[in-house]
Amino acid sequence: MLFGLFWGDWTILVIIPALIFALWAQFKVNSTFNKYAKIGNRRGLTGAEVARRVLDANGLHHVTVERVHGHLTDHFDPRAGVIRLSDSVYASTGIAALGVAAHEAGHAVQHAVGYAPIKLRTAIIPLTRFGSFMAMPLFIIGMLFSGASYLGYGIGTIFMMTGILFFSFSTLFQLVTLPTEFNASARAMKALEGGGILASDELPAARATLSAAAMTYVAALATSLASLLRLILIFNRRR
Repeated sequence: MLFGLFWGDWTILVIIPALIFALWAQFKVNSTFNKYAKIGNRRGLTGAEVARRVLDANGLHHVTVERVHGHLTDHFDPRAGVIRLSDSVYASTGIAALGVAAHEAGHAVQHAVGYAPIKLRTAIIPLTRFGSFMAMPLFIIGMLFSGASYLGYGIGTIFMMTGILFFSFSTLFQLVTLPTEFNASARAMKALEGGGILASDELPAARATLSAAAMTYVAALATSLASLLRLILIFNRRR
């Protein structure tokens, strides 16, 4: 019964295109970053210095910039008020690294100005984490008890529907993430150009890096939507 949920079911075909897209997006962002990470900016600025400049230009002097181990593990932590830049970005003078650093600074600016999508994304994080943890166990329990009922209510149906509902929280999170990431990239490009950090002929490399990174979020949404659709299809077959 459960084998079909993982591989032995035709509904797996629903998510295969999304998985292929996700793999391509991950390859694209890595190859693009590696390409433009080798091209240093003329001013010799590092990723950390660019993040600091963007923050200071927006009055965010209290936000700190720290180094974190890893490759492209860059993120902004709004609770700690710190931008953490990876080893491949923090001290790098590559144009790709500057684009990533400015992007993370863009997230800090979003929080400072009360950008609605990022406020919504932050608010639903606890719900998303709980939903992600509970969705599949509940759905599997529902499949195991698909033929059982109590007081006229299908026990399996209730559990499967609850699992689908909880999984949809993750899909909602991915949906809200899209405008947040695109807006952070737009802010980054504006800062890189308007702040005179990159020359006009250097901007396309930064834009290409950020565009490739954005595709990973599109792929994440596509994968989540496809997985949600698959759960719905399996549920309809079990009813």
